[in-house]
Amino acid sequence: MAAVLVARQGRELQRYSQRTGGRIVVGCIPYRVRCDGELEVLVITSQKGHGMMFPKGGWEEDESMDEAARREALEEAGVLGDTEPVLGFWHYKSRRYVDQTYEGFMFPLRVADELHQWPEMASRKRTWATVNQVMDGCPHLWMREALEKLVARHAMAMLQSAL
Repeated sequence: MAAVLVARQGRELQRYSQRTGGRIVVGCIPYRVRCDGELEVLVITSQKGHGMMFPKGGWEEDESMDEAARREALEEAGVLGDTEPVLGFWHYKSRRYVDQTYEGFMFPLRVADELHQWPEMASRKRTWATVNQVMDGCPHLWMREALEKLVARHAMAMLQSAL
């Protein structure tokens, strides 16, 4: 018997920023390391089927930030993995609600498993891409900045392991 995964709906449990009044959003950069040591990152399309972005969504009251990041990765990209320490947080303007400023927190998520079926697979596509492809194609400055931090962290780890 197969389990059915369903994405959370609604905003009843959403957390809101006391500073901006907008939602607090948590996301992740799903990644894997190739044999040559280079990073590949998993990007998804918007629900309308275009763009290049990372999984993200509202941080809900009944979960920790890293649980929210893993949930979004599962719901939107169909991947499971372990989160690593937060890359940082950014303020950004909502595209849908132009008067809203959100706080976005991003975590690296080292992918351990890709599911064949996931809750939002009918409305989102996922693609493995190089860091340069994402830097060229992602329209969200704050997501590109988070990716730069992940790349720098990975380079430091590679350097330390070589010593």
